[in-house]
Amino acid sequence: MSAPHPLLSRRPARKASAVPLFPAPDFHLAQARVHEACGLARRTLALWVAAQTEGPVIWIAPSWAQEQLHCAGVADWIDPARLTFIQPRRPDDVLWTMEEVLRAGVVALTVADLPGLPGLTQVRRMHLAAETGAGTGHCAPLGLLLTPGIGGAAGVETRWHLSPAHTRGPEGWRLTRMRARTAPQKTWDVHRPTRKAPPQIKTA
Repeated sequence: MSAPHPLLSRRPARKASAVPLFPAPDFHLAQARVHEACGLARRTLALWVAAQTEGPVIWIAPSWAQEQLHCAGVADWIDPARLTFIQPRRPDDVLWTMEEVLRAGVVALTVADLPGLPGLTQVRRMHLAAETGAGTGHCAPLGLLLTPGIGGAAGVETRWHLSPAHTRGPEGWRLTRMRARTAPQKTWDVHRPTRKAPPQIKTA
């Protein structure tokens, strides 16, 4: 009788862990992977994700970036003390820094606020770094790339677009799942009835 291949097992496959984007089914971001958020409200979306995690959040942005997070606005979603800001001086160092943080596996969420789109090779390196961090670190890290316009980074696990939709109040947005490996493109209206309340969704 031949021995089973060492890469095969009769044990059932373990379901990948994920961070819920909203307290509703089918809204989740797989951990140990890299995702993309774009649109005018992409930083708000990043804070929504941060609100679903615990512990420090690493926020990486170029030192020359003019747009900065406002502490009073951040406090509507998470404790600003959770944020650690890293501001590399060279463009290549932004993605290099994110790769190293993911590889360490010491924080649940790392955000890279990018001025442009990363290349496919860079995204693949970050996926591998996140997988390494999940295997050797303290947690399964999640990487979130914030990209301008409608995004389009190649190789990301999912891509989400968030834009303001404030016709019914200041706490309304339009969310589109632009890309996902296992789900179709879809759009929802999102709003919060009050600040500090979790967002509520409905199909647009």
